[in-house]
Amino acid sequence: MARLVLLWCFFIFTATSVNLVCSRSPQKYHTALFVFGDSLYDPGNNNYIDTLIKANYYPYGETFFKYPTGRFSDGRIIADFIAQFANLPLIPPYLQPGNHEFTYGVNFASAGAGALSETYQGFVIDLKTQLGYFKKVVKLMRKELGDAEATVIFSKAVYLINIGGNDYISFLTSNSTVFQSSSKQEYVAMVMGNLTESIEEIYKKGGRKFGFLNMGSLGCVPSMKALAPGNTTGSCFEQVNEIAKLHDAALPKALEELETKLVQVKYSMHYLNISYSERRNNPEKYGFKEANIACCGSGPYRGMFSCGGRRGVTKYELCSDPNDYLFFDSDHLTEKANKQIAQLMWSGTPNITGPYNLKALFEV
Repeated sequence: MARLVLLWCFFIFTATSVNLVCSRSPQKYHTALFVFGDSLYDPGNNNYIDTLIKANYYPYGETFFKYPTGRFSDGRIIADFIAQFANLPLIPPYLQPGNHEFTYGVNFASAGAGALSETYQGFVIDLKTQLGYFKKVVKLMRKELGDAEATVIFSKAVYLINIGGNDYISFLTSNSTVFQSSSKQEYVAMVMGNLTESIEEIYKKGGRKFGFLNMGSLGCVPSMKALAPGNTTGSCFEQVNEIAKLHDAALPKALEELETKLVQVKYSMHYLNISYSERRNNPEKYGFKEANIACCGSGPYRGMFSCGGRRGVTKYELCSDPNDYLFFDSDHLTEKANKQIAQLMWSGTPNITGPYNLKALFEV
């Protein structure tokens, strides 16, 4: 007796052609999540490279996992919550040994990483290297699943990217000639150029849906406040905020251009500068008691990157309840704050997350 096989077909548009792709049983395809970026999204990739920029020791991970995982928080990070909201398992770090299941996605992010390879070079997995890892995953999945099934997964997937903060901190604190020879505007253009090139490379491999954060008030995190010259009032490091504002002006323009240039591309951008500022200025409204001083660290505002005592400074202070704090360490949010930001990214209205929110991207 003949068996009827139903195929699900859809069109994939490229710059030069329109291709009809068919695959069996579309209902088995979830929307995968691929993650690129820095410490805001790193689930533990830096555990497996030779670097001091790690969080695989107490008190990191203390509240949710009950052990350190390499995440720069007391618990889950933004990417974990996005996976939860999308009914996906926790997306594992790419470098985790034995990690060979990529159909739900994989996380390439590395704490300290930048869009520029010169940023903390030799101690992080820069964006170009992360992109190279992604291309290896694409090749592997096409080999294992076949082109049709792999094409479905990559075209339906959401690609979460956060990069640039470390580039700008390096620009203002490093003696590198690469940084010193550029104006702030030129430097932002270099960062944006590398970011847009990476998006285009992901697009060539099938990516169509992207999620971003803008830079936010980078000069207002505890580490930057501690570095601000003569800061005794808790004010932000305005020189850092200036370059962050240049980035935040350039990013939406670049994304709009890509949306026009690349057929079928859709994106979500969360205005982190707004959500950060609201929580710093009105912490009680969002359930926090302290928004200027970190839960864990040392020095002014606990802004020294010493949490856990493994980065050259052994003494540090630790708060009794991270849920009272916006920041867990000198640069990174508590799990509670990460969840709030993730919720805004997932279902926020266009004034805070647009033109799509992530929920819409996962459903489209």
